[in-house]
Amino acid sequence: MKFIKVIIKFVLRILKIKNKILKPTTVGVRIILIKNNKVLLVRHTYDNYWYLPGGGVKKKESFERAICRELKEELGTEIYDMKLFGVYNNFYENKNDNIIMFESKKFKIHDKSSIEIEEYKFCKIDDTLKGLSPGTRRRLKEYLEGNDPYHGMW
Repeated sequence: MKFIKVIIKFVLRILKIKNKILKPTTVGVRIILIKNNKVLLVRHTYDNYWYLPGGGVKKKESFERAICRELKEELGTEIYDMKLFGVYNNFYENKNDNIIMFESKKFKIHDKSSIEIEEYKFCKIDDTLKGLSPGTRRRLKEYLEGNDPYHGMW
């Protein structure tokens, strides 16, 4: 597993260099999954922060299909119902990233191991949790405020 982490980190560095040169426009999806007043967070094998689950959108793939695919691949999760939470832009690290956020309380997790996900856990919905990525912290704060849909910078 340690070898895989090294490879993934190397590939991510190459992608950062590519992004700096080419400045591609990317589209990603993330979701706030709520169960018993707790939110599902994931920690990737290549990073130490906790994130809301999600991933990239493939060509000719709808946002809804993309988040369902990502959750199935990474966590074995099936979504039964979801709603739009917000739309965001991210220009950090020379990115031109567009993120579509969903929210769901109707889903089922079938435990599945993933090369990309180190671990996942349900946590009290709190934007002060230790180890959250900055974007995840902001999204949880917005969720707690309850005024969705949101838009703006990631």
